[in-house]
Amino acid sequence: MEKILLIILAAIVAGCVSQPPQAISRIPAQDLSLTQVRLDIDRYLGAEVRWGGVISKVENRADGTWVEIVRQKLRANGRPGYDGRSDGRFIASFDKFVDPVVYTVGRPLTVVGMIDGKISRPIGDFDYLFPVVRVEGSFLWKPVVESPPPGYYPPPWWYYDPWFYPPWPYYRHPRFY
Repeated sequence: MEKILLIILAAIVAGCVSQPPQAISRIPAQDLSLTQVRLDIDRYLGAEVRWGGVISKVENRADGTWVEIVRQKLRANGRPGYDGRSDGRFIASFDKFVDPVVYTVGRPLTVVGMIDGKISRPIGDFDYLFPVVRVEGSFLWKPVVESPPPGYYPPPWWYYDPWFYPPWPYYRHPRFY
């Protein structure tokens, strides 16, 4: 009986392991970092990459859409991490229309594609050299919803009620001062 429960538990745990979505499941042979590519973009033209991050700008053009992405390190399932660090920006070049209402600023996106070129564009007053990735597959992740930490319970309703507290002169409710 114990062996059966152990097998069932192992099957449940194995089923919970997160797999990358089909569109971005292909992992390139070389794991190129954006910092490495930005040093010599011409050397890496045609190299396959799987990069992701947070959308910072969407620009629809006549021949497709450019999505500017602030790159973040990918997790095992291909989703960009949220550690607040980035090694730069890149442009994901889609050959189709991408709706900026769906691909909103701040939403996580992972792309698989080839390095197709470079372009220098300003970020504020700074000229920045962007690698351009021709997108072959992409996955737009659901936005992260911040939730309270485990074990947090809000105070009861009467905690905020000013009439609950006695009218002693030495007590002042935080709402009233």
